[in-house]
Amino acid sequence: MSIGVLALQGDFAEHLSVLQRLGADGRQVRTPDQLTGLDALIIPGGESTTIGKLATTFHLLEPLRRFAADKPTWGTCAGAILLSRDARRDQPLLGVMDIVVARNAFGRQVDSFEIDLPVPALADAARPFHAVFIRAPLIESVGKGVLVLAELPRDGESGRLPATNGNARIVAARQGHLLATAFHPELTDDDRFHRYFLSMVEGKR
Repeated sequence: MSIGVLALQGDFAEHLSVLQRLGADGRQVRTPDQLTGLDALIIPGGESTTIGKLATTFHLLEPLRRFAADKPTWGTCAGAILLSRDARRDQPLLGVMDIVVARNAFGRQVDSFEIDLPVPALADAARPFHAVFIRAPLIESVGKGVLVLAELPRDGESGRLPATNGNARIVAARQGHLLATAFHPELTDDDRFHRYFLSMVEGKR
């Protein structure tokens, strides 16, 4: 299968490396015509405002929106923000996923952290997923039809966590053919989220 990775800014190379390891045909996407023939798309972490502005500059925003409305699309960190319908500020969004996201929910770069998360939807579900959060967003709320895949533990359940505003703890969600993670699976050796996404793509085909 052919999986595009939006390569305007951010850690697209890491996603491409995992896809190659899994035997998928990973392709960089920088122009609208490079979306043609793809089975799915990954929008990587980076800086969501910058990615949105570059997508606008290169006339990619509307083609990306049409693609994500129909084909499997996964947003990690900044990519999750771009998929959301609301990021609590004025910036370019695809608005295709019924989630509300808080940017930089845990604070600055120095507040980045790692934690083991239970994710029952993944293969070998008894083994937690080691999640890397870097200036990470948080999914504040989800609409009907959105499946919550992972949440942070409540304060005190798993040691020290950065403070957040409110009670939201959602960090991974799925809505049909759309997937959003607030963390960076591509920065670990655990490829189960990429395998999960590829299974979504196979199911859609």
